[in-house]
Amino acid sequence: MSIARSASSLQLARETRERFVLATGSVIVPLAQAIRDRLTKQASEIGSARAMQESRDDFVAFQGQATQWVSLAQTHWRKSVNATGASAGGSSTGGLRLELIGDDVMESNILSSRLAQAIQEKASFELSDLRLRIQHLEGSTELDANDVLRPEALSKLLVEQWLAAGLSRALWARVQDTVQQLLVGVVVKAYEDANAFLVSKGVMEEIDLKNFVRRTGASGSGSSGPATVPGSPYAGGGASQAPGAASRHGSDASPQNRGFAPSVPLATTGGSPLLLARQRAQTALLSLKRFVAARIGAADMQSTMSSSPQSVAGMDGGGAPAGGAGGGGGGTSRAVSNTFAGVIADAEAAYRMAATQYMQNHPGDAATVIQQASVDLRRRSAEIKKRAPTTADKATVEIVALMFQAILAEERIPFSARVWFARLQMPVLRVAIAEPEFFGTLQHPARMLIDRMGSCVMGFDAAAISGSALEGEIRRVVQVIEQYPETGQRVFKLVFDEFVAFLGRYLTQSDTTQRVMSVAQQVEQKETMAIQYTIELRKMLNDMPVRDEIREFLFKVWAEVLAIAALRYGAQGEQTVMLKRVASELVWAASAKPNRADRARVIQDLPQLLQRLRLGMNLLGIIDEPQEAHIKTIGATLSDAFLSKTEAIPAAKIDAMAERLAHLEDFVSDEGGASNLPLDANSIELLLGVDAASIEVVPDTSGAVVAEDMLEWAHELQVGNWFMLDHNDRVSQVQFVWRSDRKQLHLFASADGRSFLIQVGRLANYLQAGLLVPAEEETLTVRATREALAKLDANPERLLN
Repeated sequence: MSIARSASSLQLARETRERFVLATGSVIVPLAQAIRDRLTKQASEIGSARAMQESRDDFVAFQGQATQWVSLAQTHWRKSVNATGASAGGSSTGGLRLELIGDDVMESNILSSRLAQAIQEKASFELSDLRLRIQHLEGSTELDANDVLRPEALSKLLVEQWLAAGLSRALWARVQDTVQQLLVGVVVKAYEDANAFLVSKGVMEEIDLKNFVRRTGASGSGSSGPATVPGSPYAGGGASQAPGAASRHGSDASPQNRGFAPSVPLATTGGSPLLLARQRAQTALLSLKRFVAARIGAADMQSTMSSSPQSVAGMDGGGAPAGGAGGGGGGTSRAVSNTFAGVIADAEAAYRMAATQYMQNHPGDAATVIQQASVDLRRRSAEIKKRAPTTADKATVEIVALMFQAILAEERIPFSARVWFARLQMPVLRVAIAEPEFFGTLQHPARMLIDRMGSCVMGFDAAAISGSALEGEIRRVVQVIEQYPETGQRVFKLVFDEFVAFLGRYLTQSDTTQRVMSVAQQVEQKETMAIQYTIELRKMLNDMPVRDEIREFLFKVWAEVLAIAALRYGAQGEQTVMLKRVASELVWAASAKPNRADRARVIQDLPQLLQRLRLGMNLLGIIDEPQEAHIKTIGATLSDAFLSKTEAIPAAKIDAMAERLAHLEDFVSDEGGASNLPLDANSIELLLGVDAASIEVVPDTSGAVVAEDMLEWAHELQVGNWFMLDHNDRVSQVQFVWRSDRKQLHLFASADGRSFLIQVGRLANYLQAGLLVPAEEETLTVRATREALAKLDANPERLLN
């Protein structure tokens, strides 16, 4: 039935929003309890003194304000329906308003946008459908900017009321993962229920996207200008648009130039390259969903490309949930007939035997093997498709077959690796039939495994791969998957984790790389420890009458000495313990000496103290004139202490300082990284006694501004991926092989044996400037999806025929 755009239509839209607010509002109390449980657990954990105090402060702060936050959030969330209703059906933008945004507001927006993005990524399909249905009811072209149905509405409200209750942004940042974990599933379910409610009322039971496409170029027959879909999460101004980014239309945003699937051309949004890449990938999946829905019906399509966040079982419908990385464990399995499951299993076994025969008949000729494998797989896919019991199954068989045609035609994958990729088609088909979210999420373990293996091997030539440990690991991964057909995505998740662990070993196995890693890790540890030691020394001397010259020496020199000693000799090594004692002995020696006994003791101990100070500075590489300058300053300070009339430092305080120094590692946190490593080849060699000639060191640039979104991108780079690096006007193809524990240092290796050790700030700046460019703009399965969709667009009859 058709719903007229009338008072009844508007009332139905309002009722949908009220149901959505009621469903999502019910999570606020459980959210508060989950946060309280987490803070309670953290407050009871044993850690450094600083971490334990911070945990206790967090718990006390939330315990005092949690009730107020819950009350404020519930009240304002209920009222938000009225605010939305007042503008429903009207303009979503109002008058253009330009104003400066304060830092506090910007920080709050960043916090809420992260939560909104998490919701958007999980609910993109359901939210897009709901937008279109609401727009249909209200006769609008876009949801209001403050509409409760937007992911950012609830996210922003929760953060705003958190701050209004007197809680800090820092505390929100520390519990945001707990909030996200509980909230996202509830909101996604609320979107699903809202769509189901509207469908039950006869609102757009099937969505034809063509009715919603708005051309921005020339109209008329054969027009191919760029288009947007109002309400799509990928249209300009949509929920996933980066903060402050503007919509872009025109020739540069055309589907051909932006890499979108031609079936549903969508405009991109501005933002970081990382965000744009994610949007393009999600667009490909959304386009595929729309294409299939238009040809097999919405009901069958839901069983083919579901993305609901429920547990996933194997092909037989049983088994425990398999938590995929990054949410890949989400989705639902659907019933698959035993007969059809047997058809796929038989085809898989037959192809496995045939593939083995191809390899035996053509040893060393992988190109011929791939050609025969491609023909064989296409023939077997056609036979499986004929016996598929439903249109959804037929569509799934065809799409998977087209995706693997694209993968096997990828010439940048060495032939010897493609042979094993081919054997994944039937296992992937088995999973795609049973677990429809394979088509609905980028985080499905099967996709992640293929993408990771593909991105790793595409930088190697055939000679480097053939017979290598990497080829052997890919073979092992495929064979394990083939051995456990009944486990669904669980086996893909298992071997994905194993493959990632293998890469960490394989890419760093050479002696040169091991040496570079060791040096880099030690530099990072040393600088981090020096910073933490400095902080603790400042605390110790906070209420002591210590001369500024001694303070500066301890903070800037001796903290570094203790850090390098801890690395070389161990935190409780004899040399390290002795150098720790020197710090307390120096503080005592430089304090006022009103009585003769103390002065006599200083004179007696001074030669040994100066010798140990020299020993520590030698360890740090401070020798000759710089060392003599420090000794001269210290000597002058000690002489002044003999004449000082100020109060002496009590012996108890000196003893307490010595005791704390002896166990300094108990009081410093092991989290975080050094914010400003003095990184260069000379310092590596000087500090650690290692020849750094083979390392091309690219340190942070002093004073350079690093964008947060670029840092996020840098932190998300995956080990094994290939890049083009333009450094000092020389372009090299490099592979990312290692990241330090604290994510400060990143190691890239080139084929000619050079190593590039890049600090995280400079890495982010290189990404932003285009000096470090990913060799692949999109993952292997996303590109395969787009190529499959292009063929289906040109020949839609093949989907079911």
